[in-house]
Amino acid sequence: MDAMGQLHAVGGVRPDGLDRAERAVSALLTAVGQDVTDERLRDTPRRVAESLLDLLTARDVPLTTFPNDDEYSGLVLVRDIPFHSLCEHHMMPFRGVAHIGYVPGARIVGLSTMPRIVEHFSRDLQLQERLTVNVADWMQAQVQPRGVGVVIEAEQLCMSLRGVGTPATRTMTSAFRGVLADAGPLRAQFEAGTS
Repeated sequence: MDAMGQLHAVGGVRPDGLDRAERAVSALLTAVGQDVTDERLRDTPRRVAESLLDLLTARDVPLTTFPNDDEYSGLVLVRDIPFHSLCEHHMMPFRGVAHIGYVPGARIVGLSTMPRIVEHFSRDLQLQERLTVNVADWMQAQVQPRGVGVVIEAEQLCMSLRGVGTPATRTMTSAFRGVLADAGPLRAQFEAGTS
C-alpha cells in the first residue's frame, strides 16, 4: 500500500516458480494415485499451477475519493459484491457476497472502489473472518469515514464438499467501526439493508 492508500499487487511468482509449481502439482497428483502421463491429465499440472497463480495474485486498487462538499452524513451501502477466495486450511474455494457500508467523513468513496477492495483481499489464502476485518480496517484507515460496516456471507466449499458435507450452508461474518460499531439508527439501517 502506498502513501495514498492504494493497494498494490501482492504475491507474484519467481521466474522458476511456475515450473516448480507445475512439478509440485504433478507430484501431488501422482501421490494420490493419478497418472499424469495419461493424455487426459497431461496438461493438468500446468493448468492448476496457472489457476492458483491467478487466484492468489491481487490486483492494484486505486483509492478514488471525492470531497464531501454537501456534508452527506447518511449511510452509503454497496450490497451483494460477489467474490471468491481460497481457504488457507484446505485450499478449497469459498465464495459469496460482501456488503460494505460507510458513513462519510470529509470524503466520499468512488463506489467501484469497494468491490475492488474485496477482490484485492480475497486473492490470497484467506479466512473469511480475516477478509472481513481486512476490508473494514482498510476502509477505516484509508477513507477515515465516521463509521464502517462490513458483512460477508459465504459458502465454504471445504465444509460443503468434504468433512461434514453440508451443501449451501452459508457463514456470515461482520466487522463494524466508528459510529456503526454501536447499536443505533445507522447500524439498524445497515442491518436492514443487508438482510
